[in-house]
Amino acid sequence: MNEFSENNLIEQTAVEIFAELWGAKNFINAYSDEGDALLGRENQGQVVLTGRLKLALEKLNPDAPQEAIAQALTELTRDRSTVSMVNANQEIYKLIKDGVKAEIRDEHGSFETINIKVIDFNDPTNNDFLLVSQMWITGELHKRRPDLIGFVNGLPLVLIELKASHKNLRNAYQENIRDYKDTIPQLFWHNGFIIISNGIETKVGTLTSAFEHFNEWKKIKSEDEEGRVSLETVIKGTCEPSRLLDIVENFTLFDDSFRERIKAISRYFQLLGVNQAFEQIKNRDKNNGRLGVFWHTQGSGKSYSMIFLSQKVFRKMTGNFTFVVVTDRNELDKQIYKTFSACGAVYEEEVHADSIQNLRQLLSEDHRHIFTLIHKFGTKPEEKPPMLSDRSDIIVMVDEAHRTQYDRLAQNMRIAMPKASFIGFTGTPLMAKGEEKTRETFGDYVSTYNFAQSVEDGATVPLYYENRVPKLENENPEIQKDLEKVMDFYELTTDEEEKLEQEFSTFYHLITREDRLNKVAEDIVAHFTARGYDGKAMVVSIDKKTAVRMYAKVKAEMQRHLAKMNIAASKAKDEHEREMLREQAERYENIDMAVVVSQSQNEIADMEEFEIDMHPLRARILNEDLETKFKDPDNNLRIVFVCAMWMTGFDVPNLSTLYLDKPLKNHTLMQTIARANRVYPGKTNGLIVDYIGVFRNLQKALAIYASTKSGDDEIIQDKNELVEILFSTVSKARQFLKTLELDINDLLKAQDVEKIRLIDVFTNRILQDEKTKQQYLELAGDAYKYYRAVLPEPKAEDYYHEVTAYKVIASRIREVIDEDTDVSQVKKDLENLLDRSIRAGEYVIKDTPKLKDLSKIDFEALRKFFDDSDTKNIEAEHLSAELEEKIKEMIRKNKLRKHFLDRLNKLLHEYNTGSHDLDIFFDQLVELAKELSAEDARAVSENLTEEELAVFDILRKENLNPSEVEQVKKVAKELLAKLKAEKLVLDWKKKQETQADVKITIQGILYDELPEPAYSKEDCEDRTQKVYFHVYDNYVDEKVNVYA
Repeated sequence: MNEFSENNLIEQTAVEIFAELWGAKNFINAYSDEGDALLGRENQGQVVLTGRLKLALEKLNPDAPQEAIAQALTELTRDRSTVSMVNANQEIYKLIKDGVKAEIRDEHGSFETINIKVIDFNDPTNNDFLLVSQMWITGELHKRRPDLIGFVNGLPLVLIELKASHKNLRNAYQENIRDYKDTIPQLFWHNGFIIISNGIETKVGTLTSAFEHFNEWKKIKSEDEEGRVSLETVIKGTCEPSRLLDIVENFTLFDDSFRERIKAISRYFQLLGVNQAFEQIKNRDKNNGRLGVFWHTQGSGKSYSMIFLSQKVFRKMTGNFTFVVVTDRNELDKQIYKTFSACGAVYEEEVHADSIQNLRQLLSEDHRHIFTLIHKFGTKPEEKPPMLSDRSDIIVMVDEAHRTQYDRLAQNMRIAMPKASFIGFTGTPLMAKGEEKTRETFGDYVSTYNFAQSVEDGATVPLYYENRVPKLENENPEIQKDLEKVMDFYELTTDEEEKLEQEFSTFYHLITREDRLNKVAEDIVAHFTARGYDGKAMVVSIDKKTAVRMYAKVKAEMQRHLAKMNIAASKAKDEHEREMLREQAERYENIDMAVVVSQSQNEIADMEEFEIDMHPLRARILNEDLETKFKDPDNNLRIVFVCAMWMTGFDVPNLSTLYLDKPLKNHTLMQTIARANRVYPGKTNGLIVDYIGVFRNLQKALAIYASTKSGDDEIIQDKNELVEILFSTVSKARQFLKTLELDINDLLKAQDVEKIRLIDVFTNRILQDEKTKQQYLELAGDAYKYYRAVLPEPKAEDYYHEVTAYKVIASRIREVIDEDTDVSQVKKDLENLLDRSIRAGEYVIKDTPKLKDLSKIDFEALRKFFDDSDTKNIEAEHLSAELEEKIKEMIRKNKLRKHFLDRLNKLLHEYNTGSHDLDIFFDQLVELAKELSAEDARAVSENLTEEELAVFDILRKENLNPSEVEQVKKVAKELLAKLKAEKLVLDWKKKQETQADVKITIQGILYDELPEPAYSKEDCEDRTQKVYFHVYDNYVDEKVNVYA
């Protein structure tokens, strides 16, 4: 293995940690052919170590006949390339978890089904754990070598991909994990989870996770530990044998709630919290059925935690348990049922208890989950609630257990189910005034995960608020006092809207005045169309009527806004400005909006007063699946208007802006604003635009919470804090450049031709070494990210040109190092940076000579080009990137050329550590290029094709005489011709018989034709295996191969 790769720094550390967990003997470095041979694979397309799997199946199923073991082995290893990767993974996951059903004939000739256990989840020591480093895997046309794979009983359950510490962790995902899914998909069929690390950052995800959903794992055994981001914490937290099997068995689910099925595993706080709750259930006799309050902040996966808990109880405890899931709203009830159902936790069509009598009936039957509303437990003051069941194996999971109306109803639940155990789930901390009552029902906190922890871990994005309260004539000076009263009203009676208009008529009519709503609608459109991150938006109005009115006003205002933009575009004198305005108008031209409110009496007549036809709006709510459309990031439904629906228990990850025009406080406020805190690619934060004045007094709005662990200072911050982060980031970038003796102001003040020259000067200086390059790219990326997040804040414009300059330089760096860049976007950025007197199209970057055809390179001219250049770092970076690409292309055709890549990595390492200066480094690169040129021409000089040369190199031995060399060349030609003409049939790699036929053909020709005595029997056997691996790696069939 190349000593300058991640191995010495990161991989060796990981191997040592695994040795502590799995044993030092349970490790194989498969980089060499000798190491790979220890795995016992028939070919390098195999990802399952079948020998180890067979031994494990025999050990775990001592009484099973070999026929059943063979069936299980076949089922676990058969080709699944015709189904999607996640579906293949789910199929195999079920087999791993529940065993493989094998059908055999008994002694009487009848069929008998027996279950073959694949993993012993109860006794980790009864399984075979093996860590493998650098194992080559062949796909249809590509070959890849993951850093580490963790096998359990021969199955590749854990994939670990490592990067050097100076590399951005995102690269491990983008350059490796995504590539592996395309090139060697079979590696993911059995995968439990994936770890990516650069030694500084380490994250865990699944095969369906976007990079943003790879999560840190900060604790190992207890919530009380201090959180640590380290490779050791992640490996010990997820791969210690008992925890690894716990994650696979009890903390894995497949969710069909989204457009495409996703696989999820628990985050560290879910695993710790659920396991603490699980222990409480095991000890429910000792805690009087009070299992505790499970407080994990909004957006951190509370519904998943409920599923993990119930599934683990069913799996690991004996008894006939029933979980009663209680919510306080129909909307929440439907939402949580849909989540349970989408994750496969509920198999029955209908397990909703719509009355007390129905609940009693369901509890007397065999149901794993029953869903009901808290209000079903309501009784008149003088009535005693009926007893529904005296079963002791009922677990009541109460969602949003903080609500004040739960106090009396929760007491009724206890009377109705006296031997049941109760656990409360909440996304907001308990308030001081309500905590005692809640504790009487549920007990103390069983697990806590607060706002600050969630943002710090990246489980949710931070929230910022912006006050945009419209200024009105004749505003009531007592409005703030009225606002406080109305917020109290909403906290008590969320659904009795008709009382609001009666009891707070002055406030209500001021808030719903026509001129005020017009101003708010105008501002929403101006704000929405000028944002940097183009996420979805939700407008929350004071009541149903106002939500419908606001929908109509914003829709009309959007059309006016687009018309203005089109007029401005047509009048623009500058082509660049005209193009920008047109693009912006086109982006919002087909925007869809919808109002989502529950049905109410007289709504048709109520809306006629405002000249709004409610018929089509209500028809759309009833007939269209607006929820699915709004959750789909690619659907044009971008803005929804609500007043109560969709404000709790409703997840739209790319919802980034919430326009709040409704007086809310405490739990209701926090649940509402949390709609914007979900993680989504490209989303930096959620923004709450406050039109009502809720956040004028932040402390009052959020109330005083009992728990000192609430992290309430971190719940939401003023948007000015975000502006400060932008300012700080830009200042850091500016100072960083000054350490390189570069001043961004020189570039910004320069005339356009000089600007273009300075972009290369800056790029050249930044490319002086790998660490400097990565630091700059991260700073430039952060500056742009925060600039977009701050928009449309006017202060952001102060940084526009500077941030654009950083972005252009970063794009130039990526272009030099051959990273994928959006050329059209680079051109736009450059045009934004330049004056209009010069077009970016005139900016032609001088190119370093390309190395596609090495035979045509004039190496003397290349050296002179470098000597004359004033951007030598750029030229050296260009040349090394080109060489790397060329070497990888050559290795793909002939594996024996890998020493060239090792040599290049060594040169890069020596240069980055300061062992050689730039001139020596460039000379060494040129020397390497010359050797590559000679290697590139070797096939012609040997009178062979490129593919014949690859086989010849495998067959050749040292000390052959000229006639023996010619005979080996002849064998290489004849062997390839025969295989391509007769043996490499369609799908030959997917059938054991065709694979065997290819191998036998190779073996026969080599034994018969290789010159003797130069080649012994052992030589022939060795070359047979190597040629077979080569053919397996490079040929799909006779026509489709890497040489075609």
